[in-house]
Amino acid sequence: MLSEYLEKQLKKAKFRTLKDGSHFGSIPGFPGVWSNKKTLNAAKKELQEVLEEWFFLKIRSKERIPGFSFKVDRRSMFKHA
Repeated sequence: MLSEYLEKQLKKAKFRTLKDGSHFGSIPGFPGVWSNKKTLNAAKKELQEVLEEWFFLKIRSKERIPGFSFKVDRRSMFKHA
């Protein structure tokens, strides 16, 4: 489920080559999720890493994640504790 979500968001990524020859990538609707590397492959890899870190920071801070929702049944957590 998580990997499908991340893959879906990465497909929306936009990349462009800057004047210095580096590659800049970002995902529309995800402020702060961007990469800038010398090669396109390196930029894609870094963007994936940044998106993953962004995702877990959002969960940790209990913020809304665009296009993703999950529910936790707290009762079942205590049954197995």
